[in-house]
Amino acid sequence: QVQLVESGGGLVQTGDSLRLSCSASGRTFSSYTMAWFRRAPGKEREFAAGISWMGGSTKYGDSVKGRFTISRDNAKNTVYLQMNSLKPEDTAVYYCAAAQAALTTVRATGRFDYWGQGTQVTVST
Repeated sequence: QVQLVESGGGLVQTGDSLRLSCSASGRTFSSYTMAWFRRAPGKEREFAAGISWMGGSTKYGDSVKGRFTISRDNAKNTVYLQMNSLKPEDTAVYYCAAAQAALTTVRATGRFDYWGQGTQVTVST
């Protein structure tokens, strides 16, 4: 069982940066693929970024590529999402997710084992 707790959301202006954190419980954090998803009002859940078990591989959604960076610190059981050049369309609830499958697999299937409660990010014009 893994519990995920997101933090770092807030209200920022266009062009600002924000870093989200997701802290995980348990001793096997390094065995989980981690990812960030987001859901904007009235829209479907969208994959933002994912990172492999040891951090050697990352994947990004097209809408955030080049602006967002996912990273992880397995010693701290934490995954981060650095968001730069934020736009109003980045406004969403951001969710952390964990899976015991490879990054390439979960990127294709979208099947994650654990989810956090989400943190709100609002980007004003």
